[in-house]
Amino acid sequence: MKPPARQARETLSEAGTRALLDAFAVGDPDEVLQLGDVFAGLGKRSFGMLLFVSTLPAFIPIPGVGGAISGPLVVLVGAQLLLGRRTPWLPRFIARHGPHRHAMLRFRDRLSPWLARLERLVRPRATAMLDYRPAGAVTGLLLVLLGLLLSLPIPFTNFLFGALLLLFALALLERDGKLMIVAWLAGAVAVAVFGVLSGQLAAMAARWADLLV
Repeated sequence: MKPPARQARETLSEAGTRALLDAFAVGDPDEVLQLGDVFAGLGKRSFGMLLFVSTLPAFIPIPGVGGAISGPLVVLVGAQLLLGRRTPWLPRFIARHGPHRHAMLRFRDRLSPWLARLERLVRPRATAMLDYRPAGAVTGLLLVLLGLLLSLPIPFTNFLFGALLLLFALALLERDGKLMIVAWLAGAVAVAVFGVLSGQLAAMAARWADLLV
């Protein structure tokens, strides 16, 4: 017989996205869901859940606030995928913070009708592609660029980038390689339209590179 803690971790690692959100919504509404605990026990899907939670602030309807929070977190997730990490890492001061449970509950309620429809189409398929390191690097690079774009004060784009990042998160969570290809295509178009054509992305990337040198 498996120990209860191990059984709980295995059950969580096999649950669908809606079931995961339901699990996180149970408990004291005022409790903070620490980011370091959010992806614990999820195995290969841990990057997906971390990206999902990191994207939530993008939907805060206050200009400049959501992107300033979500953007750097998405860049951090993308950089780790780009470097080939198997599991996410967070600095301790970030890992101790996260959304309140009531925020997760509200977001779950808003997403549930859409997730119910998507889960009929989304399923584990072409999973080998998700484990292929060059494919992970492509995902990571696009997430870094989208995170940088999300950080920029581009009017009326937070919800758009947020929805696109949720597509990446859902592909990682549901282990759907075909959905990831769709996310790649949509992400590349977004980077081309909002980044390369505006010139802001290149300028911001250059500033970040200067800071690192």
